[in-house]
Order: sequence, then structure tokens, then C-alpha cells
Amino acid sequence: MSRRMSERRTNPGRRADAAIVGGGVVGAACALALAQQGLQVTLIEHAEAPAWLSTDADPRVYAFAPDNAALFESIGVWAAVRDARAHPYRRMRVWDAAGGDELRFDADAFAVKQLGWIVEHALLQDRLWAALRQSNVIVRCPASVVALEQDEEGATLELDDGLRVEARIAIAADGGRSTLRQLAGIGTKTEDYGQRGVVAYVATERSHEDTAWQRFLPTGPLAFLPCAPWPQAANVSSIVWTLPDAEAVRLAALDDAAFAEELTRAFASRLGDVRPLSKRTAFPLRRQLADAYVAGRVLAIGDAAHVVHPLAGQGVNLGLRDVSALRDAIASAQARRADWAAPHRLARWARARRSDATASAHAFSAINRMFSNDDVATTLLRGPALGLVGKLAPLNRALWRHAAGV
Repeated sequence: MSRRMSERRTNPGRRADAAIVGGGVVGAACALALAQQGLQVTLIEHAEAPAWLSTDADPRVYAFAPDNAALFESIGVWAAVRDARAHPYRRMRVWDAAGGDELRFDADAFAVKQLGWIVEHALLQDRLWAALRQSNVIVRCPASVVALEQDEEGATLELDDGLRVEARIAIAADGGRSTLRQLAGIGTKTEDYGQRGVVAYVATERSHEDTAWQRFLPTGPLAFLPCAPWPQAANVSSIVWTLPDAEAVRLAALDDAAFAEELTRAFASRLGDVRPLSKRTAFPLRRQLADAYVAGRVLAIGDAAHVVHPLAGQGVNLGLRDVSALRDAIASAQARRADWAAPHRLARWARARRSDATASAHAFSAINRMFSNDDVATTLLRGPALGLVGKLAPLNRALWRHAAGV
């Protein structure tokens, strides 16, 4: 943690416009975006993330969408991310192990240079915090929220060091187990998928062709996401393998040779033989949706509002769209010289974002249920259905535009 960051303190007599709890990717981006709109912003985070090093490889990666690259560009962060290690992907191929045609997306067909980028979580967070150090955002770190008071004018957050932070709005960006969301009385509905996502970096015998690959198996989807070359391997991919809990535990415990053999077979040798490059990590999967995105003067964004299945790589994209929508709502009100924090404006933002995220979360769950089973009738339908979507150009384009946020 930098000495400068840890020593920055709020003035108890100064009221912030927005107090953001959580300095992850979504929370840090929100702080920078709102500060750019001229708001006085305080960011509260319990621990600063370790610095990203090019010699490290964070197994948590995102399929970063073009609209969120534009958000990062607007807050002055994207060039630093892109130039460090953001690998563009130009194609997507999705197919079912039971047969049928592929669902294909191609940048050339959409007249774009790339469909998106594969980016490491740690890199995003590192570059966002570098930008925070150069901004006028007041950062309280290390600090945690222990109490909340609200009235019609704003929210007051009490921190674990006794400091009280007053703000017109408080934003919960502190993850799926959000303390601020709970203090605001916002409940959640959770569905445990009984699955885990196994993530790791691997080298493949054949080139990934700048393509994001996904094969649906009866146990769950298996994705190979294209990455930049490593010194010890030219063809590098990040895998996300969704498996039932017990099977994920079994595979995570295998030695590298046995794991490579099972992974190669599960992917039907699409990219040839596979060789592990990193340790494997397994994390539990669930869907969790907040009952509301606003409660009084508290807003919920990112994982504090919605946790979704990783099969479409849309988790962080949905969270950053919360940020973009809030920034745009504030800018619109400022242009009209209206109150950007008026309850009806916050409620309008919340309705729009909750509708989009809830629909996406349920769609991802439905796709996971449809493809993660070996029911005969379902199996006969799903392969041809993928192929049909791929052949209907308007539907194919509409699906990509939704995923890309354009």
C-alpha cells in the first residue's frame, strides 16, 4: 500500500457527493467516472490490491466488451490496460458436444477490428488504482464500513476507525457479500448451481486463432479464451471449465499430466494437445440478485447487485454498465441543471439496470440448465438450435450487439 494512499483522510466537515464502498474493478471505475463528472467522491476500501506484474498471471480473466473499453477510455485508463496485456479476440465459436452446427461470431462480419479483449482482473485493478492516485478522489484505505445512517438528504457511513463519511449518495460496490447492501436492508435471492468454475492457463498445440472457444458438455461449458504469448509458450489460453462440485474437486486434485489428458479429451482436441501452465483454481458458482438496486440514498452496483454465471463472461461487463448508466444519468441531469441525486432519477436508473441485469442473469441460468445435462430430448434440440442462430444473420448480430453493449 502506498504511504500517500493510506494517509489521505477526509475532512469530517466536508460532505461528499458520492461515497463508494469497494475499490474493485467496478467500484474504482465508478469513482473515476463520477469524479470526472465534477462530483466530490470518497472511495472506501478495506485493502489495496497487490501491484500487477507482467511476470504474474491472474487466473481471473474477463471477456472485456467494447462498450466497457469505451468507458475505460473516457476515464483515461484503457490505453494503459491495452498496452500492458489485453489480448483482442476476433472470433467466437460455440458448439455442443452432442452434435449440431456451430454458433459463430466474426469481427469481419460485423465490420469491427475485434469482438472484445481478454483482460486479467489484476491488471484492470492495478491501472484503475494508478489513475485514482492521480485523481481528486479521496481514498480511505484501509477502512471498512461498520454502520449506516440515512435521511432524505443523504447517507452517513461510520468506518471502523471511527471516522464518519457523509455523502448525498452511498454506493455499494463491495461484492456479493456486500456489507453496505446489508446495512441498507437490501435482501437477495440466491441460487446455488452446485457447480464450480475451474480456471487456469494452458498451452495448446495449435494456435487459438484469436478465437474464444466454448464447448458445451453434459457437465457444463468449457471455454478456451485466447491470451498473449508467454516466454515459455506461443499458444496460450485461459480456461474456464464449469463442472459439478465433486467433479471439479476431483479434477483440481489431478497431477498436470492427468489433468491435461482429461482437458484435451473434453475439448475434443480442438486445439491439439493441451499443457498446463499454471496452478488450477476452483470457485463455487451461484446466481445472486439483489431485491432492489436503490434503498433510500444507497445504490448497489456490480456483484453487490448481481452475481451471474460466468459462461458468457458478462459479470464484470454488467457491473461496468451499471457505472456507465449512472454516469450518463448524472450527466443528463447536470446538462438540465437538475438535481442529479433526486430520488426519482435514482429510481429510474435502478429500474433500468435491474431489468437488464435480471434478464441477463436468468438467460445465463437457462442456457446453463439447457446445456449442462444429458436429457435425450434436450440434447436433440440444442445442437441444431445453436446452428440455426448462427445461420440467421439478424439474430446473430443482435446477440453480439447485446453482449458487446453496442
